[in-house]
Amino acid sequence: MRRALGHVSLFLATFVSMTAVFYRSQNPNGGDVYALQDAALFAGSALLILLSHEMGHYLMARQWGVESSLPYFIPVPFGFGTMGAVIRLKGAIPSRNALFDIGAGGPLAGLAIALPLLVVGVMASPPGPCPAANFPGSASLVGLAAEAGQAARHWVDGTTSPETISRQAELFGDNLLTLVVSRAVWGRLPPGVDLAGHPVFIAAWFGLLVTMFNLLPSGQLDGGHVVRAVFGPKAERLGPHVASVVLVLALLASVSWLIWFAMLLRVVGFGHPPPVDDQTPLSRGRVAASVLVWVLTVSCFIPIPLDVVTW
Repeated sequence: MRRALGHVSLFLATFVSMTAVFYRSQNPNGGDVYALQDAALFAGSALLILLSHEMGHYLMARQWGVESSLPYFIPVPFGFGTMGAVIRLKGAIPSRNALFDIGAGGPLAGLAIALPLLVVGVMASPPGPCPAANFPGSASLVGLAAEAGQAARHWVDGTTSPETISRQAELFGDNLLTLVVSRAVWGRLPPGVDLAGHPVFIAAWFGLLVTMFNLLPSGQLDGGHVVRAVFGPKAERLGPHVASVVLVLALLASVSWLIWFAMLLRVVGFGHPPPVDDQTPLSRGRVAASVLVWVLTVSCFIPIPLDVVTW
């Protein structure tokens, strides 16, 4: 009972932190009741996706007789108000089939909630004027270096940068899923027009972002579980290549990829403990299902998660 109370307390604390962070970002001066309602709607929708994701892992682990904890939610006072959620497996995974089911169960369950919320969120997000994102991204290492170089040049010359900023917008990067749903609901948007993100849309986008990272085929991420189940020990060779791609994305797309790069190196790693039965190959049905997982991996991929543009 005490353990269950701890999990519930972390869940509620995460709801509060996500609501507070979203509210501050949308209403820095405070006092707007409707902004508080929007913040609570974002937090509730995003937590529903995270809870579904973790319960997918939990139920698959229980199905295979692997003891598992309930989800631990992680509240933080920055970013989106959470570092996500995790479960702790307390027993050995018996086979490759079990490894695949436990690894794929989370993202598939999360997407089963995120995709309907994405449709609802896109329908509630009206088009409005907004400039296009840059590539390389303005928040990439290349973009930041260019900005620093320009500032240094003005300092050396004794001049000041011309004031050209009239408006500023935070862009949530697209993936294939957001592009397809947006096109289906609103048609082709003209240049200079984008969706004004409704809280449910932002929550679904956040759920897709979390799913994207978890599906990276490295270490003990969900994607790492899947490739380890399909290819066996050879799958561990993928990890360093994934880290290299992430580093290139930090250089050209968004400096935020450095966080993922550090997590891959220091937290996730590239190795993976073998299941008890590592000789019996994956069933044919699960091999076919792995193709769906990889299609979803590509569909969720967001090269530039966030970018700030001015015009």
